[in-house]
Amino acid sequence: MAIKRGVSLYSYQQTQFFKQMTWKDMVVEVHDNLKADGIEIIDEATIRDYPFPSEQFIFDWNNFMARYNMKAITMDVYLDVHQFRDHIMNYREAAQRLKNDIKLAAKLGFKNVRPLCLVPIEVIEMALDTAEKYDIRIGKEIHAPLPIKAGNRKQPTKGMAAALDFRMAEQIIELADRTGSKHVGLVPDFGIFQHSPSQVAIDYCKRHAKIKESVDFILENSRNYDYDEMVDVLDEKYPGHELDMGTIEQMSLYQSSAKPEDIIDIIPYIVSIHGKFYNMTEIPGKPGCYEDKSIDYETPIKYLKEYGFDGYINSEYEGQRYQQDRGIEFLADEVEQVRRHHEMLRRLIGE
Repeated sequence: MAIKRGVSLYSYQQTQFFKQMTWKDMVVEVHDNLKADGIEIIDEATIRDYPFPSEQFIFDWNNFMARYNMKAITMDVYLDVHQFRDHIMNYREAAQRLKNDIKLAAKLGFKNVRPLCLVPIEVIEMALDTAEKYDIRIGKEIHAPLPIKAGNRKQPTKGMAAALDFRMAEQIIELADRTGSKHVGLVPDFGIFQHSPSQVAIDYCKRHAKIKESVDFILENSRNYDYDEMVDVLDEKYPGHELDMGTIEQMSLYQSSAKPEDIIDIIPYIVSIHGKFYNMTEIPGKPGCYEDKSIDYETPIKYLKEYGFDGYINSEYEGQRYQQDRGIEFLADEVEQVRRHHEMLRRLIGE
């Protein structure tokens, strides 16, 4: 039993956009230079003609993965409830869409599908029979600001966080235990262990803030207010600041949304893990060793090793999104960032 390394091809989004790499180039990069074998994709970003790809694409995908002995780990799926444009999907329609994604994942050799964290528990339960039939695990993502254990955590009432049920992880565990199914579980995202705003995010926010002092205020006072209070204080102190809810939430980070030790209890339910990161920089005094200063990787990985997690951490680089507002000459090197991330993973895992 061991922690294994993989990559979400989402990490190479801008190289795909600028046609510098195809999905095949990405697979080769993971195989040749990272010496890893796990591949995660976002369905519509990689699968041509999703949700109904041709048999030619399916054959090409499976053939290429087999050529390099790569493992299709997790297919990230989204439920576009406006797909039909004339109405919003009900739960039965959404479950049917998820069932189709499960069947497609099986055709492409994936072991897991990951619905967005907003997908209702009821929809997942309605698709469980198909997951059982095709031996595909459905993994609901624990994405910041969600905790692993809700406890006494206050549920936000403003912004996107208000739409997230902080009991989500507990609800999935209850579903798995109640049904006895081994085909439903969780996908923890390392963003839940982010304890401070990433520097690339801070720089982005300041470039776009109408009142830059409002960003500094959040950074200096995030410990003094909860999220809802911060929104009110900003509106009063900096009227017309025009900071959106997402920016306020990101800059308000001063502690993780989950405790590293909480991961111990959910290990039996983990489908795969998102290795979220924003900016890998060299550790002072340790040439060739890298870290993301805003996310605690060391402690959760220590627990994963100690308690026998056997599965994949798939790198998910998102820092480039905070640099895509400028010219191409300012863009981060995604390939290098992911290579640095795997240096850290190898070191912490103990390869």
